[in-house]
Amino acid sequence: MASYKPVVVQSCPKLGEKITQDTLYWRGDKGGGSGPTTPVQIKEFGAVNKIDFSPVPPYNYAVTASSRIHIYGRYSQEPIKTFSRFRDAAYCATYRDDGRLLAAGSEDGTIRLFDISGKAPLRQFEGHTKPVHVVGFLSDKYQIFSGGDDYSSNLWDIPSATEIISYSEHTDYVRCGCASKVNADVFITGSYDHTVKLFDARTKSSVMTIEHGHPVESVLLFPSGGLLVSAGGRYVKVWDVLKGGQLLVSLKNHHKTVTCLCLNSSGQRLLSGSLDRHVKIYSTTSYKVVHSFNYATSILSLALSPEDETLVVGMTNGVLNVKHRKPEEKNEKSQKKRQPAYRTYVKGRTYMPKQEDFCVSKPVKRVLRKYDKLLRSFQSSKALDAVLEPPIMLHTPEVTVAVMQELHRRGTLRSALAGRDEKQVNLLLTFVARRVIEPRFTPVLVTVADMITDIYQPVVGQSAIVDKQFLKLQEAIGKEIDYQEELLEVLGMMDTLFATFTKKRDTSLEENKSNGLTEIIETNTNY
Repeated sequence: MASYKPVVVQSCPKLGEKITQDTLYWRGDKGGGSGPTTPVQIKEFGAVNKIDFSPVPPYNYAVTASSRIHIYGRYSQEPIKTFSRFRDAAYCATYRDDGRLLAAGSEDGTIRLFDISGKAPLRQFEGHTKPVHVVGFLSDKYQIFSGGDDYSSNLWDIPSATEIISYSEHTDYVRCGCASKVNADVFITGSYDHTVKLFDARTKSSVMTIEHGHPVESVLLFPSGGLLVSAGGRYVKVWDVLKGGQLLVSLKNHHKTVTCLCLNSSGQRLLSGSLDRHVKIYSTTSYKVVHSFNYATSILSLALSPEDETLVVGMTNGVLNVKHRKPEEKNEKSQKKRQPAYRTYVKGRTYMPKQEDFCVSKPVKRVLRKYDKLLRSFQSSKALDAVLEPPIMLHTPEVTVAVMQELHRRGTLRSALAGRDEKQVNLLLTFVARRVIEPRFTPVLVTVADMITDIYQPVVGQSAIVDKQFLKLQEAIGKEIDYQEELLEVLGMMDTLFATFTKKRDTSLEENKSNGLTEIIETNTNY
């Protein structure tokens, strides 16, 4: 008796995501290993409006949400320190370059300066009359800039806790800002009046104004100080500061408002977060999207650790998503350990047996699937039931279709489809109506649909559920026929155009040939 041959499931190529070096890098898979670590979800008390990493090891990060500032370690799921000396909401907690001080704005217009090792504020700066959403340190470490809903941008002296200068040039809320790392007197603010202004502490007014075109949600200055990035509306725009604010590129890859920006440690990748729940990663040489992340809800803030190992994203529902990339050193060690085992495994594989050698073949035990076992014992109806289970129909429909095709080849498909109750017929029709329009399944499922209609036509009208599925099948096939007719019309138009182009080309070639012959005849008569 011949051995049973399992059902051959035809595999079709999948149009998946293109795997690039950036894909592997940001997923954390550097080749060899178990893949990236699972993201950590941390619930905060309110929407996360700011995340900032400490610039010094161990690279803790400050999360501003509601009326508290939480300090987290990179791998801790509970805050290691909390600053809660705020009457109302806190905003924009930012580290100083040495990681020892933290400044934050508040809803009452007061700016508070904290020592990381303490709890009570070291200094309080009062001068704003409305909430302060922007706070940052200048690169000299002894001055703080701020921006508030009172339309003003102020500069403060840390040792004396006094206001140095106040600029009131914006005409709407000031909601973002950054300081230059090259010049200790320069800082930038962005406002809902659609402008980005560059201030120099040595002057009494702004030295540059850039029109973004939308309410500005975030600004970012490259470490060199020559390029400025602004985000507002659906746009991310890059400006050349050294050329007086010339627009270099305008990016429109998000579907909703872009809320935050971030650079990686090398400055070669720009990250943007948006209310459309996506984080886009751009190359700063071509400004094309090289990778993207998708999150559960709208994104308000994001930050990347100085070594690009940890990406933290804050969302509107108060959830903090922390992704860790897999450390590279562990992968190298694991690869070195696996190499000897691999060499041992492939040893002798290419050896060709000689004529005098006695070959001992190891029998391969074949494990059959459930539907194959049922088909081997000629249980057609049960084999069809086995592939009509929801997990198989949803994730591997090609298996269901392959079994139907095998039953049709055997001539037992009609008997397998017959004798089913209302629930089973509903399941069959749902699958056929959903998958019949797919070209790879159409030849088989059209036959199946024809048989189901023929078998269960006498009971039409007895079940509202089955009748509804028949109508869905009819609608799906009708739409597909309409699409095919439209495609045939388009093909006919294209054939006509191609034929016209071919005729014109042939006519022009004939004219050129005839002109050439006429010229030759004329030259001969002249001689």
